[in-house]
Amino acid sequence: MDYRKIAASSNTETQDVMKLAEPVGNVYEMVRIISKRANQMSLEMKQDLDAKLQEFASYSDNLEEVFENHEQIEISRFFEKLPKPSLLAIEEWKEEEIYYRNPSREKELF
Repeated sequence: MDYRKIAASSNTETQDVMKLAEPVGNVYEMVRIISKRANQMSLEMKQDLDAKLQEFASYSDNLEEVFENHEQIEISRFFEKLPKPSLLAIEEWKEEEIYYRNPSREKELF
C-alpha cells in the first residue's frame, strides 16, 4: 500500500465511533485493528525516510555539509507534511481496505 496516495486529511476530524465499529461489532476491537495498521504504516514510513536520507548521508566531518544539506531537509519536510499514520489507518478502515481476522472467533464458528 502506498501511503502517499491515500486521500486522508492532515487534520484530525471527529468520527462517529459506533458507525466505524459496525463491521466488527466492537469498538475496542476496531481500535485495536486500526492501531495495529497505524503501527505498520509508521514503521514503513520510518524505513522509507531512513532509506532516502541514507542516500545523502555524508561520512566525512565537513561542517558545511552538516548544516547545508538541503536535500535531506526537503525530504524531511515532505515526510512531516504527510498525514499521520493513525489518520491514514482510519481512512483505510473507512474504505474497507484493511484485512483483519480474529482467530478466537474463527474457533467459535467451527
